[in-house]
Amino acid sequence: MNKKWAILIAAISAVITLIFASGYGYIFKAIGINLKNGPMSPSTDDGNKFPSHPIVNQHPQSFKKKNSYNTHILSEKLLQDLKKTRASSLIVIKDNKLLYEQYWKNHRASSVLNSFSMAKGILSILIGCAIQDGYLNSEDQLVSSVIEQYKNSRYGKYLTFRHLMTMQAVLDWKEEYHHPFAPNSKQYFVGDLAEQTLNIDLKQMPGKEYEYQSVSAQLLGLALKKATGKELASYLSEKIWKPLGMEFAAKWSTDERGMEKAFCCIHATALDFAKIGQLILHDGRWNDRQIISKEYCQKMLAPTEQNNAFGYAVWADDDYPLRHRFFYGFLGQFIIMIPEQKMVIVKTGLFNRLDVDEKLRPCQVRLLIDEFKNSF
Repeated sequence: MNKKWAILIAAISAVITLIFASGYGYIFKAIGINLKNGPMSPSTDDGNKFPSHPIVNQHPQSFKKKNSYNTHILSEKLLQDLKKTRASSLIVIKDNKLLYEQYWKNHRASSVLNSFSMAKGILSILIGCAIQDGYLNSEDQLVSSVIEQYKNSRYGKYLTFRHLMTMQAVLDWKEEYHHPFAPNSKQYFVGDLAEQTLNIDLKQMPGKEYEYQSVSAQLLGLALKKATGKELASYLSEKIWKPLGMEFAAKWSTDERGMEKAFCCIHATALDFAKIGQLILHDGRWNDRQIISKEYCQKMLAPTEQNNAFGYAVWADDDYPLRHRFFYGFLGQFIIMIPEQKMVIVKTGLFNRLDVDEKLRPCQVRLLIDEFKNSF
């Protein structure tokens, strides 16, 4: 063998060995998955990259259409913004009826799209269901009551379900999306989420500060699964997908051990995401059935003292004339709820550099509300 080639191969082997020894072996898995199944980075269309659990629907029901359905012509300002942010769908529900829908880039009403961090808010809904079902006493129940290792943690023994939902756990985790060695990158591809999550301890007393951390949502999912004894996807099907008559079955991506990626990755249609917005807009009531208690819904949407733009994994904007709440996912996924307008807006897209305000809320949310607030 040529000496130069031998040196090169030895150097590459050394680098690979070092990467594995440093705990970054998942990078090779990520490369393999992406080369086989599509884009080299996370995408709204990456539902086939990972194993998943089904979220089964039952008795599907479609939104009725308003008489003015799809008569609204989008402004040039919004069109340019949607083009820039690579929008894939836009849904507007007004007075419980479908006012507007449009799809781009080969997507359609049946296209299943990645929720990304909108799943965190949906997970908070499931916590409300678990309280109502008696699996949990309240959101202030200690996490150590179901995951015993936290009983021996200096700060973890004080950790509650509420702290995880409001991002006040302050775990030893740096939220970072922009390079492959970040904890979030590992979280997306790692084969054992429980092992990664449960090896991260708290840095300080929970409940004192806000720090957005995807690992908090994953720990919340692990705790909820332990409390209910059910897969998260099955519980979501039982409590939300079937009662709301979702039009399509969905799925929740998992790691290699079958644990749902609780921090992200519910793959569903834009119209079915809109039904989740409708449920919360109606204080947890669907038709004549109270799916989640009104009291819990109100607490879920209430901003905290530590961050007045964030509730139970749902974002808040009371600084704008039309007060609203929204679920927010990486790359620009939104479920926006505007009570005064009796309106829900869902937008999905694929853009990682959204403009945000001083509270890190994406400016596109207000742009969408401005567009449709006078549509009747």
